[in-house]
Amino acid sequence: MTIKEVVRNYSKQLKDVTHIPAKEVEIFICHILEKNNIWLHLNYNNEFSEIKQLEKLIEKRKKDYPLEYLIGRASFYGESFLVKENVLIPRPETELLVDNAVEILKDTKNKTVLEIGTGSGIISVMLALLIKDIKIIAVDINDDAIALAKENAKKHNVEDRITFIKSDLYTNISEDEEIYMTISNPPYIANDYKLPQNVKYEPQNALFGGEVGDELLKNIIEETSKREIKYLLCEMGYDQKKPLENYLNNFLIKDYSFYQDYEKFDRGFTVEFKKI
Repeated sequence: MTIKEVVRNYSKQLKDVTHIPAKEVEIFICHILEKNNIWLHLNYNNEFSEIKQLEKLIEKRKKDYPLEYLIGRASFYGESFLVKENVLIPRPETELLVDNAVEILKDTKNKTVLEIGTGSGIISVMLALLIKDIKIIAVDINDDAIALAKENAKKHNVEDRITFIKSDLYTNISEDEEIYMTISNPPYIANDYKLPQNVKYEPQNALFGGEVGDELLKNIIEETSKREIKYLLCEMGYDQKKPLENYLNNFLIKDYSFYQDYEKFDRGFTVEFKKI
């Protein structure tokens, strides 16, 4: 079969799991052949011989297994990042969190940033790519995540600006460290929330934040305040703005703001703490 015929025939098998079945078959073919999309369309009438390899990927995808895990990569902020099982898959809305951090950091002298829950390292790596004189400490409790984040830092040539540490929040971070900003996309889903089938393949401890869901976020707010760090930027759940806004009243805060994601859901916040 030609590539064109393969795309037409196998896309039918994916119509119930994705709204872009033909595109996903093309992605699998590019992955197998180690080619890009431009090459694919220039060679659409060429024969495709790796049918068995494609069928293995299609069979897993039919079970709602994440595309990113199957091809081992994901796009974030226009860059390609390595992705592996047992580490959270990057989401497009997290780009907004990076945007907000860059806006604050670009005109400051102290560019020391702590990322809590680095996962695949996308936030830290992008900040290092966008702000050349930055110093980042990136922590996670997941050994697989730290290993993958290191790979992504090396892939993008920013490993000299990021220190990776295994730590539960601030536990292994020295209090002598003069951190200007903490940034985090922590677990914030309530424990009893019914996840979509495809998300169930991702690490649960990177998704669920407690009985209510915002417990970890509140811990991060409290610890950041105690450390006298000037800025805290976090992603959050769409229904957590009001309880978190009320919780912020317990702290000395100069200013705070919330932002919405691409779908106009409340998705995160920026806090500027007062200096004691």
